[in-house]
Amino acid sequence: MTSSAAARPRALELQRVINWFLNGRHFDFSGPHGDPLNSSVLALEEAILRFGREKRNGRRVVFTNGCFDLLHPGHIRSLELARALGDVLIVGLNSDASVRQLKGEGRPVISERERAEILAALESVDAVVIFDDLTPREVIARLLPDILVKGGDWPGDQIVGREEVEAAGGRVVSVPVLPGYSTSAILRKIREGARASGADS
Repeated sequence: MTSSAAARPRALELQRVINWFLNGRHFDFSGPHGDPLNSSVLALEEAILRFGREKRNGRRVVFTNGCFDLLHPGHIRSLELARALGDVLIVGLNSDASVRQLKGEGRPVISERERAEILAALESVDAVVIFDDLTPREVIARLLPDILVKGGDWPGDQIVGREEVEAAGGRVVSVPVLPGYSTSAILRKIREGARASGADS
C-alpha cells in the first residue's frame, strides 16, 4: 500500500471527527445587538456602569464614533491617536440600520456584529457600543466622556456631542485624517474590478 493510500483513511477519519464535533453546534451571535462573543462589546447601560463618571477613579475616558465598514489603515491610525489621549477608548458604532440611512442601500458591507467584533479586537479599543440613531448624541450625553474625538475633516461646529462634553468640563479633539483611505473608494475599486473581471470572462 502506498503512503498516499494509507493516508486516505486517516483523512476520512479526521473528517468524521470534525463533522461529529461540529454536528448540532451553531456558531452565531445572539442578543439585542448580537451580544457578540467579545466582552468588550457593551450595551450603553453596561458602558455607563463600567466607565461612567462615578466609576472612572481618575481614568480619562475617550470617545469616538463611526460606521467602520471595511476597516482600513486610516481607521486604525485615528483610533490609535484617540487612545493615546486618555486611559480608555470607547467606540460608538453605527448599527446596520443607521449606516443604511446614512450611506444608502448596499451598506454596510460588514454587519454590525462583525464590525463590533473587529473593533473590539484592536489593542487601542477598550469598549464598543452599538447605537441605532443617526448620531451618537444620546450615547455621548449619557456617558459624558472626558475627551470627544473626531477626524480633522469634520468642522468643529458640526461635531455632535461637543456641547454636552464641554458643558461637563470635557474637551473635544480633532485628530488628523490619514489621506488616501476611504471605505467608499475601496468599495468602488472592488466593484470596478468585479465588472472588469466579468467583462473579460
